[in-house]
Amino acid sequence: MDLEAIASELKNFEGVTRKRQIAGIADILKTVRSEYVDCIADIGDDAAIIDIGGDDVILFAADGIWSKMLTDPWWAGYGAVLVNVNDISAMGGRPIGMVNVLATDDEDTLAELVRGIRDGVAKFGVPMVGGHLHPDTPYTSSSVAIIGIVKKDSVIRSDSAQSGDAIVLAYDLNGKVGKNSIYSWDTTTMKTPASVREKYMVMQKLGEKHLVTAGKDLSNPGTIGTIGMLLETSKKGASINLAAIPRPDGVDFVHWLKIYPATGYVVTTQNPEECKREFENVGLASEVVGTINDGSRLDIYEGDSIATVFDFKREVITGI
Repeated sequence: MDLEAIASELKNFEGVTRKRQIAGIADILKTVRSEYVDCIADIGDDAAIIDIGGDDVILFAADGIWSKMLTDPWWAGYGAVLVNVNDISAMGGRPIGMVNVLATDDEDTLAELVRGIRDGVAKFGVPMVGGHLHPDTPYTSSSVAIIGIVKKDSVIRSDSAQSGDAIVLAYDLNGKVGKNSIYSWDTTTMKTPASVREKYMVMQKLGEKHLVTAGKDLSNPGTIGTIGMLLETSKKGASINLAAIPRPDGVDFVHWLKIYPATGYVVTTQNPEECKREFENVGLASEVVGTINDGSRLDIYEGDSIATVFDFKREVITGI
C-alpha cells in the first residue's frame, strides 16, 4: 500500500474535514457557563457529562443526520436513533430517552422519517418522548437529542487516554454497505433487538469494570479520523498498525477506513485482552492496533512503511 497516499486521502476525507468548524463554535460558547449546572465535560466528547449530585451523572448529546443520508427518509429517521444511542453507549451510559426536530414540507417524506424513528425505537429500546416539527420548510432535516445515565466513577471519556495504553478497535463485521450511502455499514436492521442492545451495552460493562482509560464510538470521520479525535482531545499521539485492523470481506480496505460502521468502538486500555474478551463475547471482532504515546502525531504503518495522517502541532480535526 502507498501509505502516504492513504494518509492524505484519510486526512482530506469529507467526514473528517467537515468537523473543523467545531472549534470556532466552541470558542464562542466557552465564554459563557451556567452558574446553575455543574458540567464535568462538554464540547469535544460524545456527550456532555452533567453532575446531578449523588453517584450518577447525566449524559446529554445531539446529532443531526448528514444531508447525504436524507435521500432515504426512513433511513434518516432510523439512523438518527442509532447515532444518538451510540454516543451514550460510547461513554459507558444507559440511554434513557430522546426528542427530535424534524423539518419537511412533504407529507410522504415526513411519514417515512417518523416510521424510521419508530423502527429505531423498537430496535434499540430507547423511547422518543417528544420533539418539534417544521411542516413548511423547503428542505428536509432530521435531528435527535438524547439523554443517558451512568455512574460517575464509570463514565468513559475521550480526553483521558494515557501514554502506554493499548488501542483496541472493535467492530460488528456482520453487516453490509448501507443502501443510500457508501460510507455507512448496516449492522442492525437484520438483527434482533436483543442482539443489537447487547452489543451497544458492552461499553457499560467496560466502564463499570474500569477496563478502559478512554473511548469513542467510530463515527462519520471513519476509523482513523475517530482515533484522531480521541488523540486530539487527549493531547496524545499514536501509531496504528493497519494490518491489525479488523475488516469485512469484500470491502476495499481504504474505503472501510472511511465507513461509519454503525456498531464500532475505539478504546484505550491497560487491559487489552480483557477488553477484547468483552467485545468478542457480544459478537464484535476486536484487535489491538497500536499504543498511545506522548507525541503529537497520528501515524499509520504497515511493515517498515510509515506515514503521518495528522500532526496536531500543525493541524486540527475539531480543534478541541
